[in-house]
Amino acid sequence: MDNKVKVSLQGVGRTFVTARGDKVEALRDINLEVEDAFTSDGRDVGEFRVLLGPSGCGKSTILRMIAGLDHPDKGQVLVNGKPVAGPGRDRGMVFQKYTSFPWLTVADNVAYGMKVNDVPSAEQAKTVKHLLEAVGLTAFAKAYPDTLSGGMQQRLAIARTLAVRPQIILMDEPFGALDAQTRGDMQELLLRIWNETACTVLFVTHDVEEAIYLADRIFILSAHPGTIVEDVPVPFGRPRGPGLKQEKHFRQLQDEVLASLRRAPGRGQVRVSI
Repeated sequence: MDNKVKVSLQGVGRTFVTARGDKVEALRDINLEVEDAFTSDGRDVGEFRVLLGPSGCGKSTILRMIAGLDHPDKGQVLVNGKPVAGPGRDRGMVFQKYTSFPWLTVADNVAYGMKVNDVPSAEQAKTVKHLLEAVGLTAFAKAYPDTLSGGMQQRLAIARTLAVRPQIILMDEPFGALDAQTRGDMQELLLRIWNETACTVLFVTHDVEEAIYLADRIFILSAHPGTIVEDVPVPFGRPRGPGLKQEKHFRQLQDEVLASLRRAPGRGQVRVSI
C-alpha cells in the first residue's frame, strides 16, 4: 500500500517583526513531508517524526503553523492535501507549558473536547475511563490540575488531546520541564499510547537522545534562520525499551546526529541526555 502524505510544508518561510520594528527571519525554505505508515498487511501504524534542532531555530513555529495557530509568509502548509487555514479536530497539540483548565477536574478536562463536539455522554464516560487508565490517573479523576505533579499534568494533557481522536498529534517539547526520571517515564508512556492509537506524531525537541529514542525519522534543523539540513532515518525496530539507549549502535547514531548538528550553519544549544 502506498504511503499517504499527512503533512506537507512546501517552500515555507516565516519572518517576525520585533517591537523595535526589526525583521527577524525565523524559517527559510522549509520543505518536508510526513507520511502515514502501514505494515506489510496494510495495518495503519502512523509515523513518529521528530523536529530536532538548537533552541530558537523555529521548530515550535513549524508546529504552530501545522496546528493552524500561525501562518507562513511564503509557501504553504498542507494537512491531508488541504491548505491549513486554522485549528481543526484532525490535529491536537500538547505544549511544554501545562494547559489544562484549572477549574475543571481531571476527568472533566479529558471530557471537555468531547462535550464541545457533542459526543454522547456514554461514549464520553467510556473514553475518559479508558484514557485515565492508560495514563495512570484513574485515582486522580476528581482532583484538580494544580494538585498534580508536572509529570501528571502532562499525562493529563496527553489524555485530553487523545480524547478527541486527532489524526495528528503535535508535541512542542512536552517533557522539557520534567526531571530526568519523569522524562524517561513519559517517553515510555508516549510510545505505548502511540503504538495503540496509530496516529501521526510530530514531536519537537532539542534533546538528541530523546529524538533518536522516539523517532522513526528525524528532521534536523539549522540554527536561526531555521532550515532543514538533513532527514535522518532511525533504524531501530519497535517496541523499544530504555535499554536501547545504552547500546553501541544507539550511541553511534547519537554521535552522527550531533556531528550533523555541528555542521549546520548558525549557532544554538542542543542537549545530550546522560
